[in-house]
Amino acid sequence: MIRFLFIIYFANSAFADSPANISSDLQSEIILLFQNADGGWPKNIKWDQFKTIKEATDNLEEFRKKSTIDNSATYTEIRVLNTSYNKTKNSTYRDAALSGLKFILREQRASGGWRGSDVDAITFNDNAMIGVMKLLKEITQNKSNFSWVEDTTRKKCRKALDKALRVVLDCQILVNGKKTAWCQQHHHLSLKPIKARTYELPSISGAESVEIIRYLMRIDQPSNEIIESIESAILWFRQSAINDLRVEKFAIEPVKHNNKIINHDIRIVTDLNAKPIWARFYEIKTNRPFFCNRDGIKVYSLNEVKLERRTGYSWYSSSPAKLLDQDYPKWKKNLNRWNQKN
Repeated sequence: MIRFLFIIYFANSAFADSPANISSDLQSEIILLFQNADGGWPKNIKWDQFKTIKEATDNLEEFRKKSTIDNSATYTEIRVLNTSYNKTKNSTYRDAALSGLKFILREQRASGGWRGSDVDAITFNDNAMIGVMKLLKEITQNKSNFSWVEDTTRKKCRKALDKALRVVLDCQILVNGKKTAWCQQHHHLSLKPIKARTYELPSISGAESVEIIRYLMRIDQPSNEIIESIESAILWFRQSAINDLRVEKFAIEPVKHNNKIINHDIRIVTDLNAKPIWARFYEIKTNRPFFCNRDGIKVYSLNEVKLERRTGYSWYSSSPAKLLDQDYPKWKKNLNRWNQKN
């Protein structure tokens, strides 16, 4: 049955983006098919690339890879199977989701963090840690739609979530005694920022830190430590905004790089009306935005990044804008309301 469990993986970053022409029943069956024996799923399988069970089965070996939480893998599949179980009461979906949940609980390191697929470190990259924590939080809530989870497992989820929150708070980077934000990866023992892939160097991340703060903002009755963490990160985001510059994408003559065809490029242009953007990487000591090539050499201009990496990675983000303009004021209002009641 584990073999049938294997299909879910293709959720990656987007079960919400699953195509309407694939039925939920077929989705769940494919999810089962791609589940690994350890209970988890591999990453980067697209839901809509298989139209039938036979087609998916014929491609199992091609997509058989190690289980991970990277790119929304495993915790997304657990959600999908849970929805299918609540709809159909088919115990196969429930058992597969439970197997995935047990994989997640086993994979938590002593630090309280979960690793991604690139390096055994506390991984915030692509919101891996936060994605798992949101799932565990949902499971532990009183009105959870995971009501089938037994109390013993639910307690394990709560304990894992508490450890994870502790390490999130402890990983917030201090610069000159002031809390800033987070790196994409942190060492399990020292909790210091570390590199993952050659072009992902230790830094303060202007991208991954956004969802960390959003998670902290959703905590009811936050402690003073959590409040300080949020306020400090918000201040860092405000101070790190890049104004008057815009990322522009433009067409080029197709360039072949290995098995990839690149038909566009990107550049930074001056625009006094541009909305603020944030770099993916900031130097920890100077807070200077930087970039990196596959050779691991740091550069300070996007133009110095080779075409393949320049166009194949998200070097800038505008996502902090909504955090600052909408999420933070709403959180602050709720916090003041809670303080008045207490």
